[in-house]
Amino acid sequence: MDFVKLDAWPRTPGKAQNSQLRRDGRIPAVAYGEGNPARSLALSPKALAAAIQGPYGRNVVLEVAVGEEKPFPALVCDYSIHPLTRELVHADLLHIDLAKPIDVDVPLTCNGKAIGVVEGGVLRQVFRTLPLRCLANLVPRVIEVDVTEMKQGDTIKAAGIKLPEGVSIRLPAEQTVVAIVAPEAEKPEEGAAVPGAEGAAAGAAPAAGAAPAAGAAPAAGAPAKKEKESKK
Repeated sequence: MDFVKLDAWPRTPGKAQNSQLRRDGRIPAVAYGEGNPARSLALSPKALAAAIQGPYGRNVVLEVAVGEEKPFPALVCDYSIHPLTRELVHADLLHIDLAKPIDVDVPLTCNGKAIGVVEGGVLRQVFRTLPLRCLANLVPRVIEVDVTEMKQGDTIKAAGIKLPEGVSIRLPAEQTVVAIVAPEAEKPEEGAAVPGAEGAAAGAAPAAGAAPAAGAAPAAGAPAKKEKESKK
């Protein structure tokens, strides 16, 4: 992974200061972690957006440069977006140690058309992202699995995922990640006649789970809606 340089500036915390900061084309941010005290910074929202919209997403490693200080490596821990403009308005940066493994969530992609799907089965991808652990410079952009030979009933467990050297998965070995399952039985449409209901005796108790007949007394614990209406 190529690290992305991100310029930052010290800032004075405060609501009024933050509002002025945004009017000046910057956003407030906080950097913390790895034994470093929380520090208030200002960032360019465009530069940060460009970084996290790259091929590694939020897993991109930033080299944060504050003035003439030595840049420090960091990940985007969290960020906030304006509900209307969809622009960044705040960010949290997490200091990392390049010599220590970090935890990241990496997208999982299934390649190929499974035999079981061709035969009518359904591909069920249990995880859209995989929780991984590795050094910052080894973070993969994406993890790919080939499902072409999978038949109905086949599964891929966490232990069966091929990972780059130096990368481990933070899931139990037997955790199912991808499966080919049989299609679900078609459910009767709402309001469809229940088989055998034509000959049911009038006043007979409904079967377990069946909807009560119109005008029937509510089940125990059900809201006494009819009683409330009578009091109006």
